[in-house]
Amino acid sequence: MAERPAYTAEEVDAAVAALGDPERFAHAQEIVTHAAPGLQRVLGRALEAGGWFGEAHENEVAKAALEADEHTRLMAVRTLVAEETRLAMLVGAAVGLELGTQLRRQREEES
Repeated sequence: MAERPAYTAEEVDAAVAALGDPERFAHAQEIVTHAAPGLQRVLGRALEAGGWFGEAHENEVAKAALEADEHTRLMAVRTLVAEETRLAMLVGAAVGLELGTQLRRQREEES
């Protein structure tokens, strides 16, 4: 297994700043959009294995939904939670991919 490089705080800060370039981030979004179905399956399995979609989670969703409204509110809350989770994962993956690319570019330019 290849050794992972250690990045300095300055390298990470510069890479994060470079993510403001819309073209660089757009490519990462394209990659993640393409991979979204597979990434969503992985996320779903991980959340299930971690107990996030277990009985405790369902009880909290039901409690929030039933405090102020009917069965339709319950479905809306479940859908909202699932969509927010997927969105956060997709955005996180896009940022991670581009951050890694940017860090490699910086190292190559310095060499």
